[in-house]
Amino acid sequence: MTLLTVWPQDYPASVLLRTTDPQEVRTTLAELGVRFEQWPVVADLPAEPTSEEVIAAYRQRIDTVIEQQGYVLVDALHMTPSDDPEWREKAAAARSRFLSEHTHDDDEDRFFARGSGVFYLHTAGRVHAVLCEAGDLLSVPANTTHWFDMGTRPDYVSVRFFHDEDGWVGDFIEDSIAHRFPTFDELVAGRG
Repeated sequence: MTLLTVWPQDYPASVLLRTTDPQEVRTTLAELGVRFEQWPVVADLPAEPTSEEVIAAYRQRIDTVIEQQGYVLVDALHMTPSDDPEWREKAAAARSRFLSEHTHDDDEDRFFARGSGVFYLHTAGRVHAVLCEAGDLLSVPANTTHWFDMGTRPDYVSVRFFHDEDGWVGDFIEDSIAHRFPTFDELVAGRG
């Protein structure tokens, strides 16, 4: 279930909003210009699907987003936990790269076909953490300061949409506040 948590940007101990209500999540994010949708989940994806298999499973909805938003490239990726030391090293490096605040010159649309991840949006004097689950599509507008946490054992399948074939290029913020806020693992553990 999607979880939205909002804190003041300078006081992460004070929760201003914590909700799993899809309409409240949608309304709160819309005030920031963020699009949030929930799609039915295709349950019969392979354990480690190819990009083509994921796109085929969601083709009709993906085509609608492409038509409405003008995307030119769509791909899908999966992260599946492994005890292999090389995998753990690559996962830690990927996680570390996105844990710092950054912006993109393009929108960042991501659909979770399986698993979860947290987008943290730093805007309007607040931090909005959106714990996305399977079925969630989140569109982070261009130039929105944000970071992404996939947890210490990433496990998700996501579809990414691009206006530019080079993908997203991050412009990282020098004085990031990301380290002050609860991580993916902490949010998931505290959700119970």
